[in-house]
Amino acid sequence: MSTIRIPTPLRPYTGGNKEIQVQADTVERALQQLLDQFPALKPHLLDEEGQLRSYVNVFLNDTDIRQLQGPQTPVRGEDRLMIVPSIAGGSAATDSTRPAILRHNCSPAFDVHAHTRSQQRSAR
Repeated sequence: MSTIRIPTPLRPYTGGNKEIQVQADTVERALQQLLDQFPALKPHLLDEEGQLRSYVNVFLNDTDIRQLQGPQTPVRGEDRLMIVPSIAGGSAATDSTRPAILRHNCSPAFDVHAHTRSQQRSAR
């Protein structure tokens, strides 16, 4: 069986599982098995046309499937699939309308200078 590694922001949709075992011959079928087991993942991985969202990257072992045969890339039993969300920033969408991957990866920028000034003031 192949293993699909689930990123932290999507684990609530897989019952907290870090990895899911699937038996499939292509990446597409492996992902479909994942979505059959955990349908709440679908809007976070696929767009309205059923295609992988542009900010969702899938790696077969260490290679992005876009560099292989895309969703039709063959999968063997010992292979490891990893879902890797892109780091995204800035959006007009609210947290409730933003997919979980984006909510997890969008955080306010850390202002080093403001932090340093604050520390200097409290040291006085």
